[in-house]
Amino acid sequence: MTDTQPSVLLNTGTRMPLLGLGTFRLQGQEDTYNALDAALAAGYRAFDTAAVYRNEAHVGHALRCLLPKHGLSREDVFITSKLGPKDQGSKARDGCKRSLEHLGLGYIDLFLIHWPGTQGLPVGDEHNPANRAQSWAVLEEFYSEGKFRAIGVSNYTVEHMRELLRNCKVSPAVLQVEFHPKLVQNELRALCKETGVCFQAYSSLGTGLLLSDPVVQDVAKRCGRTPAQVLLRWAVQQKIPVLPKSCQPERVKENGCLFDFELSEKDMESLFALDCGVKFCWDPKQVS
Repeated sequence: MTDTQPSVLLNTGTRMPLLGLGTFRLQGQEDTYNALDAALAAGYRAFDTAAVYRNEAHVGHALRCLLPKHGLSREDVFITSKLGPKDQGSKARDGCKRSLEHLGLGYIDLFLIHWPGTQGLPVGDEHNPANRAQSWAVLEEFYSEGKFRAIGVSNYTVEHMRELLRNCKVSPAVLQVEFHPKLVQNELRALCKETGVCFQAYSSLGTGLLLSDPVVQDVAKRCGRTPAQVLLRWAVQQKIPVLPKSCQPERVKENGCLFDFELSEKDMESLFALDCGVKFCWDPKQVS
């Protein structure tokens, strides 16, 4: 992984870029290729996919084609994928192998358990803790074999994280959760800081609903930036990695322009003041 991009140091000793392209909703070989082409040209060096996105094969194919075009090698990019809830537990090994095969990039830089529950089981089912523990043990095996360079989790609550940290042999490198000014996640962030886990944001724009927030628009007007850039900058200015997603090349480029300006202390505080615990995405709190 190249050190020329703004990045954070993981507890594995490797670096992860602060800016990555989220590929949720990217479908089809052509759209995926065009989005990744624009991202690489704009300086993105991290790409986030998942088994449930059903685009791992397209992402892998696009990167194999595009890296030589941009004068890059496999080691210059950071690839994240995730174990689907249907593969939680006894199917985890097959799910991990499938992601490696679909991407076809030799190894995966970061592999996450996507969700603390198991597809097909009620959220309160007593088998959920055992299933995610079994999945984690499989991720640890792939990590020890070098097939995954780092492992972590997504959508875990404080309770899920404490359970994992009590029982794991390999500490998670990353926790990826919903994070934006209306969901500041203080308790989770404090736990990650205390235990050396990188806190990473998804849905930084609040599924797009925060773009029209008057406070966000006011800050954007003062900065001469877009609301999206302001929301993403608010996170990276705290050294929190972000994963903006778009299938529009111009928007991909625009969202990547985060490192040539700073938000003032007043603007940061006005955005923090929006915190009200609102989730725009799924809520894992009910998963046992």
